[in-house]
Amino acid sequence: MRNKSYICLFLLSGLFLLSLRGMAQSFSKAAALLEPSGTQFFQNQYLANPAMAGIDTGLHINASYRNQWGDIAGAPVTKFLSADGNIGNRVGAGFRVFNDAAGLLNRTRIALSYAYHLPLSDKGQQLSFGLSLALNMQRLNTKDLSGDPNDPSIGAFNRRDDYFEGEFGMAYTDGHWNLQAAVPNIRGLVTGDNNEVDGGNTFYSATSYRFTSDAVISSVEPKICYRGVRGYDNIFDIGVNVAVLNEVANVLAIYHTSKSVTAGIGVDIMKTLALRVLYTAQTGGIKTYVNNTYEIGATIHLFR
Repeated sequence: MRNKSYICLFLLSGLFLLSLRGMAQSFSKAAALLEPSGTQFFQNQYLANPAMAGIDTGLHINASYRNQWGDIAGAPVTKFLSADGNIGNRVGAGFRVFNDAAGLLNRTRIALSYAYHLPLSDKGQQLSFGLSLALNMQRLNTKDLSGDPNDPSIGAFNRRDDYFEGEFGMAYTDGHWNLQAAVPNIRGLVTGDNNEVDGGNTFYSATSYRFTSDAVISSVEPKICYRGVRGYDNIFDIGVNVAVLNEVANVLAIYHTSKSVTAGIGVDIMKTLALRVLYTAQTGGIKTYVNNTYEIGATIHLFR
């Protein structure tokens, strides 16, 4: 049993070290322009790691909407949609759709995922592997262009081929511990050919531990994430999620070393419909201009 645990930790460490090959940034105080969905840290971890697809029973449908930097014209508006579930025989499957409109740039990403969950014991320990195939599309919105829409550079950008990329992730879970590592663009890591705009993640890793009780506070889960951001500094996300009244309601807070803080509240209705409202505030740098990021997320649990 202990040997299996050592093996899974070794594999997760190896994946993390592999992801370090894609790091070209160093620690400093610059803020990243693009942030992931706040729901990926606790509510919908499948967004960050394909290994989390179908990690438990039932079908989970997630949607979220984020309005970022509302005081600025052309500020990012982002939509996320995903569904994942366990389809039997230790196999999970899922799909994700992401759309981000920022100024004239419109990005869409569609991913299909396969996950395999390997039991390590009869006490809930398991090691999960996940793969995704993703299609990326990027276009310039010529309707809102202030300039010549016939500019050859605009046409050349919009005629670029859509491109595929692969994702790989791993996770170890035992009901309390959760260790994760993921590489969202295997092709870019191996070939160095990155076709995405700055702000996309180059790797993701996370660890958390969930404390549970039968008291009013039913669970407390501290979590630390470390992720690479293309073109910017790597970021630590340090947060905690606290659930009360047998998981009926929760509050969360996350500090990002990009000098921002995310806070949120949520309710879980009959363990079927979960709603989350999140707010991210800048704590330094460009706070005066972009101090408003709102996100609302909803999850439907079926066939549990």
